[in-house]
Amino acid sequence: MNAVLISILQFINLIIGLYIWVVIIAALITWVQPNPYNPIVRFLYAVTEPVYAFIRRYIPTNFGGFDIAPIIVILALQFLQILINNIIASLYG
Repeated sequence: MNAVLISILQFINLIIGLYIWVVIIAALITWVQPNPYNPIVRFLYAVTEPVYAFIRRYIPTNFGGFDIAPIIVILALQFLQILINNIIASLYG
């Protein structure tokens, strides 16, 4: 049973790591003028904007024209990864 739970937690950890990279790429692409009709830009917007909107609902994220919503999302996801890694470590030991 532990092996199944560990596998599921490792898969969730992998998905979180991939989403962190999506957030980073989406944040970097906003520094240039992306074509809003590009499928990659539309995908990045569709995947990240609902999470940003959730964060913006509770925390003001614009400071001097700089949006810190991606930073908050990345920090929260890294905290979640640390928590999952600690659970995996406790299941091994």
